[in-house]
Amino acid sequence: MPSDPAGALYGNVRALTQLPERGGPPADLEAEAAVLGAMMLAARVIPEVVATISPEDHYRPAHETIHRALVALHEQGQPVDPITLTHHLGKLGELNRVGGPGYIHSLVDAVPTTANATYYAEIVRELAERRRLIEAGTRLVQAASTPDATAAEVREALALSDEKSPETWQEPIPLSSRPALPAFPLHALPGWLAEFCAALAEETQTPTGLAGSLALSVLATAAGGRSVVHVRGRWHEPTNLYVVVALPPANRKSAVFSAMTGPLYEAERKLVDEAAGRIVEAELTAKMAQEAADKAAAKAANAEGPQQDALVAEAIDLAQTAKSLAVPPCPRLLADDATPETVSSLLAEQGGRLAVMSAEGGIFDIIAGRYSGTPNMEVFLKGHAGDRLRIDRRTREEFIEAPALTMGLAVQPNVLEDIGKNRGFDGRGLLARFLYALPESLVGYRKINPAPVPDAVAARYERNVIALTLSLADRTDPAVLRLDEAAGAYLVAYERHLEPQLRAKGGKLGHVGKWAGKLAGTAARIAGLLHMAAHLEDGYGRSIDGTTMTAAIEVADYFAAHALTVFDLMGADAAQTRARSLLDVLAANGWESVSRRDLFAKLSRSEFPTVADLEPAVALLEEHGYLRVDTPPRKNKRGRPPAPRYVIHPQVREGHA
Repeated sequence: MPSDPAGALYGNVRALTQLPERGGPPADLEAEAAVLGAMMLAARVIPEVVATISPEDHYRPAHETIHRALVALHEQGQPVDPITLTHHLGKLGELNRVGGPGYIHSLVDAVPTTANATYYAEIVRELAERRRLIEAGTRLVQAASTPDATAAEVREALALSDEKSPETWQEPIPLSSRPALPAFPLHALPGWLAEFCAALAEETQTPTGLAGSLALSVLATAAGGRSVVHVRGRWHEPTNLYVVVALPPANRKSAVFSAMTGPLYEAERKLVDEAAGRIVEAELTAKMAQEAADKAAAKAANAEGPQQDALVAEAIDLAQTAKSLAVPPCPRLLADDATPETVSSLLAEQGGRLAVMSAEGGIFDIIAGRYSGTPNMEVFLKGHAGDRLRIDRRTREEFIEAPALTMGLAVQPNVLEDIGKNRGFDGRGLLARFLYALPESLVGYRKINPAPVPDAVAARYERNVIALTLSLADRTDPAVLRLDEAAGAYLVAYERHLEPQLRAKGGKLGHVGKWAGKLAGTAARIAGLLHMAAHLEDGYGRSIDGTTMTAAIEVADYFAAHALTVFDLMGADAAQTRARSLLDVLAANGWESVSRRDLFAKLSRSEFPTVADLEPAVALLEEHGYLRVDTPPRKNKRGRPPAPRYVIHPQVREGHA
């Protein structure tokens, strides 16, 4: 493990005793911390604090977020303490951004006494008011110093300052630094599975995200195509998944991959052994029927007169019987880097169920057309969604009513960067079907001679995976898993939580909308898999409960956090790339404010061909607090509206952003 994980996790958090640099806005971070800590220690002070300050009165953005969360919990009648707050912020996806659990607990330690909560709040309010007055004064000076400003415009700026003091600058949210990604929530898995993943991660000295993510692929191989989750109405989710874990070389991916998938190969061998007798019998029966039909046809061909008609009819019946006798295929659960044509044929043979599991990323090259020269991803698109698949061959036609393809891949990070460059993968929606995990490498921090996986733990894992696979293998119709009332309510709440984040403008997940739009359905799929793993003997006879659904949502959120970073690696967010370039230009010129025209003149035309290309980058910098858009009021109703000016954060001007 890294020697100082807290440093990475809380690197964006100011120490409680650290005040702004000399000459910066007035603030007292100790008082802010004491207010928040008192609110957690004594809920009775919350109304007094709320009556004294607003969340935006805090200087630190993290403190504002924590304040809002505390008030929300209190208004909902829920207990307010470090544990409930940590859980609440985690569900909102804000926990790492405010500093993590350790920082939440440090706020409680910063409280000298809860009796003085109102006094601390008064300090925060007074300093916030001073910052707003300073900002208002600064804007007034800027307006008066502008050479072409008229006296009327300066008076108008003064009036606006009197009406409402502008908000003070807060710390910008970094664009370049990626947030610390969460660890895989092993506790969300059923006990026997979590225990094996944890023990395997310890033995191999690999991050738990590798074993945990592959565990879902293993469950999807066992249950995919044999179970579906009925969400509501006509909404059904199959239980197959596409999972890809990325780790650099020397991270023992192959060792973990082999241990996780080993029971699947053993289950496949058992299925082959059980089917051997039936296959031989069916082959012999079909051969004998065909021979009988051939003999009848020859006999009819040699007959003459009325007898020939009867013999022809008999030969036709025997030929139809022979044709109707199908020889069952040899059972197959797994494929490796197979071509799309091979995958579709295997899916058709296996009744629509198959898993492509590989410790390499070569399958992406194959899909892209390594052998054929033409991309072929139809089977991978429809195999994830369960859409009907019909493929015409020269020798036969293949039709799969509800294909259920599972993929579990362990690749190097550069593979993700390469596939992100393939426009076809993104355009057709293939990238949106994968769950991505980018766990932190432990190379350089690994234990020497760690404890091996206990024999009993390994044996139970193998036994349960095989049992789950075999118990569903003979089903012709998938088991329908239903949600109980609590599970349904949790999923609806999760959908409500996700929906605003999908907005193209301002939504946290807007730039990965194709992927994130499937996240609620993914949570339902994961819930079905966790349910079947927790109830190996009678899972198809039980409803998925609320506890299982909340666990599935936690796992889905893990993949959501990692997907944002992975899509950034793939270059999915062009606005962020342009925003970084724009930030460099702002820092280089040192403007306090700048017009859109003057800013556009300084930008590269290769990156910003038009003014329209500038707007998304400006919006992103505004969201992160690096600038503000200031649109002057119209002087009259005629003519064009005044062009906006961009007011730049002092840290950008001073080169500290």
